Amino acid sequence: MVKYIFVAFFITSLGVFNSLAQQAFPINQADSMGVSLEELDSLYQSGIHSDASKAVFGEQQEEYIAAYYSMLHELSTYLNQNDFKWGGQIRCFNRIYFAEDGKIDYFLYNFKAGEISPEQEASFQALLSKFIENYKFSLSNNKKFAQCSPVNYRDAI
Repeated sequence: MVKYIFVAFFITSLGVFNSLAQQAFPINQADSMGVSLEELDSLYQSGIHSDASKAVFGEQQEEYIAAYYSMLHELSTYLNQNDFKWGGQIRCFNRIYFAEDGKIDYFLYNFKAGEISPEQEASFQALLSKFIENYKFSLSNNKKFAQCSPVNYRDAI
């Protein structure tokens, strides 16, 4: 009987863990999603930092920046391939949290109110969620890492 309870608990725990992995949503929904930004920031070290000793990729900052730009380009290409249209240049702020292997655990974003339509945001969130399911950052480390930055999104030419 104890064995079955343990197995049921283990399977339930896996389900809860998996439901917490690889999420994409607006920053302002973090609390309602049960995600603490303070906790994430304490668990994920900065990928780069002005003080290289505080960065996960302190000795690889140029490679890291190139890999980050490459990821944004791949996301842009994916959105374009799935007929997503921005309709102009759109500013956004991203907070992205990566697992040690480079998989994205959380991709949080913030658009200014009125910057995009609710339909665009829903489509962006759905496509972003699909994108992060299979995306793996080209650099990895033995530590979880994070990247926060403003981004200008626009339609591919």
